[in-house]
Amino acid sequence: MNSLIILGGGESGVGAAILGKTKGFNVFLSDSGSIAERYRRQLDDEGIEWEEGGHSMDRILAADEVVKSPGIPPTAPVVKEIVARGIPVISEIELAGRYTDARMVCITGSNGKTTTTLLIYHILKDAGLNVGLAGNVGRSLALQVAREHHDVYVIELSSFQLENMYDFHANIAVLLNITPDHLDRYDYEMQNYINAKFRILNNLTPRDAFIYWQDDPVIKRQLERVATEASLYPFAEHREEGSRAWVDDEEMMCVDTPAENLRMPRAELSLNGLHNLYNSMAAALSACILDIDKEEIRKALSNFEGVEHRLEPAGTVNGVRYINDSKATNVNSTWYALESMPRDTVLILGGKDKGNDYSEILPLVKEKVKAIICMGKDNAKLLDFFTGQVPAIYDTHSIDDAVSTASRITVPGDTVLLSPCCASFDLFKSYEDRGRQFKERVASLS
Repeated sequence: MNSLIILGGGESGVGAAILGKTKGFNVFLSDSGSIAERYRRQLDDEGIEWEEGGHSMDRILAADEVVKSPGIPPTAPVVKEIVARGIPVISEIELAGRYTDARMVCITGSNGKTTTTLLIYHILKDAGLNVGLAGNVGRSLALQVAREHHDVYVIELSSFQLENMYDFHANIAVLLNITPDHLDRYDYEMQNYINAKFRILNNLTPRDAFIYWQDDPVIKRQLERVATEASLYPFAEHREEGSRAWVDDEEMMCVDTPAENLRMPRAELSLNGLHNLYNSMAAALSACILDIDKEEIRKALSNFEGVEHRLEPAGTVNGVRYINDSKATNVNSTWYALESMPRDTVLILGGKDKGNDYSEILPLVKEKVKAIICMGKDNAKLLDFFTGQVPAIYDTHSIDDAVSTASRITVPGDTVLLSPCCASFDLFKSYEDRGRQFKERVASLS
């Protein structure tokens, strides 16, 4: 019986462990931190051995293969030692792909991938397909493959997940955009991050589809170096040579594929803003390629309710509108948020900096932002960059202080936007925790 070691005891790792056990592997799960109680119970119920608070290296280094959770960097000592021994290291997605013949719709990008993933899933589910949701959203793909059967999976893939995928095969690969993010993981080399994102093209065949933003300069340059056999489905704001989706002069979103020709007024899309137009185009192209009826696509695009923590209305208090965009953990994501904001916006920024260059948002900040509230353990970089660029800037170190400052400095008609540009881990457990605490503090103002 082959030995399968799982590193990491979260959703991804536990799902991989259960699939491995189901397929007859001798499975052992190891986590250097603590494992949540619900995952411990799940492992115990499945009869899977596990440890937390450290690694039994003798046992790990005897593995035939290792499944590494995406949050563990390749520079972690345990991973470096495994690689030095020549033991293959794969991702949960790679493992799951071996044991299913379902069609795979895979979405990545620096921004918009969660919204696009959920939108595609919404279209397919409403159309009556037997569809699963996995990856960065939904449940573990490996667990679903072990316990359920779906004809199609819609999978959000981060660059971290793509790093250890080798033979996995997407039927529809969606690449929304590439802007600097997680550069601390990639030795502050943008090309390393680009290479990770482009792994979504691995193993595409002429029967498969590659959907991408036609005007992204990074994608455009990389496609000059990297070839793919897949059929190309580029989308753009306005029609260009080769475009498969665009908006015409009558403000109609147009989608043209060999299988379908779709027209829909842009005003009827449930999601507003240019970035969400691109997300809607990518979702509509995916659905057309899968032969979903045009009326089903239109209906789903018009009634989708959006994503929590992404430009989510958090309430209006004393005439001031509060927007929760906690999911904006990089500069480009905040750019998209600001692009859809009015003037007299108070912007809450800050958190764990990932090597950010804030110059990208500076023109929009100057145009639309009346004040910046920095919210992090260490705001020195933000204060240094933005002082003198906006009429007012404030240094806060908690969600309570940030929201109370916003309440104090705003007047009716203003907008307060939490769009941090940064990861959440200095003050919060996750961006979800940050967003929920923001909404709770806003609710307490009324």
